[in-house]
Amino acid sequence: MTEARRFERPEVGDLIAGISVALVLVPQGLAYAKLAGMPPVLGLIAGTIPPILAAFFVSSPYLQTGPTALTALLVAGALGPLATEGSASYVELGALLALVVGVVRIVAGVARLGIAAYFVSQPVLTGFTTGAALLIILSQVPSMLGVAAEGDRITGRAWTALTGGQEIDLSALLIGLGTLAIVVAIQRLHRPRIPAVLIGVGVTWFAAAFFDASAPRLGALPGELPTLVDGLPFGELGALLIPGVVIALVGFAEPASIARTYAAQERESWDADREFISQGVANVAASAIGAFPVGGSFGRSSLNHTAGARTRWSGFVTGVVMLAFLPFSGLLESAPRAALAAVVMAAALKLVRFDRFAAFWQWSRPQALTAVATFVATLALDPRIDLAILVGVAISIGVHLWRELHAYVLFFDDADGIRRAEPHGVIWFGSVARVTAAILDDVADHTTGGDDLRIDLGGVGRIDLTAASELAEMARDLREADVTVQFVNVPGHARRLVERVLTA
Repeated sequence: MTEARRFERPEVGDLIAGISVALVLVPQGLAYAKLAGMPPVLGLIAGTIPPILAAFFVSSPYLQTGPTALTALLVAGALGPLATEGSASYVELGALLALVVGVVRIVAGVARLGIAAYFVSQPVLTGFTTGAALLIILSQVPSMLGVAAEGDRITGRAWTALTGGQEIDLSALLIGLGTLAIVVAIQRLHRPRIPAVLIGVGVTWFAAAFFDASAPRLGALPGELPTLVDGLPFGELGALLIPGVVIALVGFAEPASIARTYAAQERESWDADREFISQGVANVAASAIGAFPVGGSFGRSSLNHTAGARTRWSGFVTGVVMLAFLPFSGLLESAPRAALAAVVMAAALKLVRFDRFAAFWQWSRPQALTAVATFVATLALDPRIDLAILVGVAISIGVHLWRELHAYVLFFDDADGIRRAEPHGVIWFGSVARVTAAILDDVADHTTGGDDLRIDLGGVGRIDLTAASELAEMARDLREADVTVQFVNVPGHARRLVERVLTA
């Protein structure tokens, strides 16, 4: 899609798509705010100004910005140790966290660091998102059962709800399971235009009202438009820097995946740097109006695409519709909490990808173990799951270094009787000693004075200066022992270095 096309005036499809997404965003926003530990109305507010401003900067015309399940869980994990959920200080910290996320993303975009979207490997991302999805599901267990549960850890609250001896509210359980069943069933029809979330919540809400169910309800919602915050608790900035950077990078993986997917389908270009900026602006806007960090939603973006969106203005329309709805948000006060819990669970189910673990095991055992280790760390570090990403990245780097240390050499004789050595892997200062030792051992076993040795570098991924110098020194020593040494099949990326060092 060209720049001119992106800046066209809104089309009818954008209007229809924007309204459709807003209808789904209402129940999702309420549910994700609760997951983040925020007052429910902030989930609605987070879907107003952020997507409106993001529309002026987005690269993908289909990306829908607002509260998401994964980002909400990261927010809860980051803020839980610092303040009581739902308190004024907790809300203020959430707004500050959104500012950190926004600034990091804007800086990354302006500095053209869109490549940072790929810094977290697929095994790490899969392990983290699957673990986070299970925690999201467990976090909704108390609401699904209609019981109260306290504690710092999500797993602990879920266990208390299940085994704490409290009487389960059967109506809440039926509402929750009914909503979940309806949403999942409609989603499996693969008809994104059908608002599964809206239908699921609507049906069970009507049933709860008709049968006068005792299930806990959402409660009072102030029907107010967003206003600018007076100030933020910058004294807590140090405690939010690491979570903010993690959310900025990991939370960008979802919108980046959305944009890449639809760019490929529509044969359009996509700019990761511009998307970083658009998501950064959205989070700065969220901070300014006292909301929490936002991101790109795969489900709502899919609905946006299939409902007929053609330009960036569909997201703008969504934000405007949400603004228009806010004064009437009090109409949602009687919505069952169990139904909203089911909305969160349905979104989290899509993130559970144990099938990817099996695929990694077939492709690469070390990478599969990296995914499993990140998954375990995510569950173990609950609620500070942002730290699990750091653990996963550290393990991923360790696996990479381990593989690069394990360069190896194959030996065989040519048809003309010349001995050939073929190093494989990355030859750098950490692995060159293994390579030179193997070659020297083979020379000692298979050659005599005056014999030839060809070192075939065709299987080498990279050679650094230290490795080239060590290979050159080994070659000189062998030549002094009357062994003729030649370096052949030098890869193009290393030819200049080889010519300067190995032949010096």
